[in-house]
Amino acid sequence: MTGAADAADAARMTGAADAADAAQMTGATGTADVARTTGGQAYSVHGSGGLPVVLVAGTGGAGRIWEHHQVPALTAAGRQVITFDHSPAGLSAVELAGTVRELVTDLGLPPCPLVGHSLGALAVQELLGTDSHLASGAVLAATRGRPDPVGEALARAEAAYAEAGTRLPPEYEAFVRLTQNLSPRTLADEAAAAEWLDLFELAALTGTSATAVHRPGPPGRDRLADCARISVPVLVVGFADDMLAPAPLGREVAEAIPGARYAQLPDTGHLGFLERPEPFNILLLDFLATLPTTDPGASRAR
Repeated sequence: MTGAADAADAARMTGAADAADAAQMTGATGTADVARTTGGQAYSVHGSGGLPVVLVAGTGGAGRIWEHHQVPALTAAGRQVITFDHSPAGLSAVELAGTVRELVTDLGLPPCPLVGHSLGALAVQELLGTDSHLASGAVLAATRGRPDPVGEALARAEAAYAEAGTRLPPEYEAFVRLTQNLSPRTLADEAAAAEWLDLFELAALTGTSATAVHRPGPPGRDRLADCARISVPVLVVGFADDMLAPAPLGREVAEAIPGARYAQLPDTGHLGFLERPEPFNILLLDFLATLPTTDPGASRAR
């Protein structure tokens, strides 16, 4: 986010506001059709016709995290956008990859772009390693291919905190999440930082999915070797000030995937696609424009 107003918008996006605020989001993106797969997975379709693209959220699983900045940009570019919620309760990358596979196959989508952030990016990596034929390309934001000592230490700390059954004061948890997820540039913007603090504190108070969205998950296994099996075009986006998925680890993923591109956004933390949505969207749209197209009529998304 680049300012206080955008941070307030993020509060409405991530579930920290009430249901009325969530309903108001459709004003920015157009009404989204909500449906379920035959397996019961709920999903939303934004836009009609156009080439489909599937957006996969990170830990916490709120598909509406994309709806203020990325969905409008994609639909304005003529894309049909599919978002979905997944479980906020410790879903693994492999499990989430299975959810994405079910969604894509159940909707009868042609090979289409998959865009993932954080855990969502790890899930897309997993899926591409076994089922590259389901995608025409992928954007992996805030991803990694292996654990690192700091990430493992943080995962142990989070696990110990959860096992202890204690609860941090909302003010303290808000400060921790603020510093973990945002860049020094945003923290130096006093108005924006105050708005983000309000968001994280409200999420901690209410126990909404916003807390999980910004809570780090375990780094997972070393999957760099698996990246060599990915056979579709890939763009890896690193956020320069990301503490949870350090940009150099994302660059390693790009180097491990044959033909992959790497781009890094300055002045961005783990939530860089919300902190600086305009440059992120430019990267996203420019990359999608390079991918082979498929007949949008082949999609049965509804």
